[in-house]
Amino acid sequence: MNVEVLGSAAGGGVPQWNCACANCGAARGGEVAVRTQDSIAASADGDSWLVCNASPDILVQLARSLHPRGPRQAPFGAIVLTNGDIDHCLGLFNLRESTPLVVYATDAVWRGLVEHNAMARTLRRFPGHTTWRPLALGVPTPIAEVPGLAVTAIAAAGKPPLHLRDYVAPSPEDNIGVVISDGHRRIGYFPCSASAQLGADDLDLLLFDGTFWSDDELIRAELGCARASDMAHVPIDGGSLHAFAHVRCKVYTHVNNTNPILRDGSPEHAAVAAAGWEVARDRARYVVEIPEPQPCVAAPDAQVRQA
Repeated sequence: MNVEVLGSAAGGGVPQWNCACANCGAARGGEVAVRTQDSIAASADGDSWLVCNASPDILVQLARSLHPRGPRQAPFGAIVLTNGDIDHCLGLFNLRESTPLVVYATDAVWRGLVEHNAMARTLRRFPGHTTWRPLALGVPTPIAEVPGLAVTAIAAAGKPPLHLRDYVAPSPEDNIGVVISDGHRRIGYFPCSASAQLGADDLDLLLFDGTFWSDDELIRAELGCARASDMAHVPIDGGSLHAFAHVRCKVYTHVNNTNPILRDGSPEHAAVAAAGWEVARDRARYVVEIPEPQPCVAAPDAQVRQA
């Protein structure tokens, strides 16, 4: 199976437009890799693609990675949303042009996106403009538009989107991870999680929430008063770092601009590497092969190797 990291940063990207922290300054100066907001694409054959999360940066991400093959043709078959956060769904409105879209999401995420939201009319410009296909928790759902792939939604500890927290009751469907399978290989994508307990086993590749190194990261940087746990993110240090020793290939994604793992020479980056993790970069490609899986290969501009 093939996976491309379209974007690897938390909301706001790296550098963030309103931040001059050490990492953002280093990114502007070329010392830290620039990262767009979190999203991945997966394919069973390297030809038909499933996009997971439509970030505000999706137009840039598609322009450099996935291209249409004809007039008014989407370069992917469908989109899966893991939650209704702005940094995971706002890109849908950037895809408003006259091409049908198929979106897979839980009922809670879909209702939060379209109910009482006048902007949702942007995605209803013509009959069949946007088709919603429901994801039921724990049930493998074949992606009809992307041959060979099925997705299982797994409830991940989290919260409703910030803009809905006073309007809806929390639901296990508010925040999910997904297990993407081609019948042989299983890839887990959990970009936001308040817990290092997945509810999914036998993964060949895991892309997991790497938002914050420490629970008090924003407080130490004097950039906020909220802890990682307050924002429904399990920190790396003391949280997820040693939680997935059984997973052969594991990658931190959704990395916040304040996180010291962004710096290749930092002690935190060294600790992550020593524990068997990689730090995702935009345009990194991974392949997991059968029948004898080889180590995942990731390189920012590498071609996908066919399984």
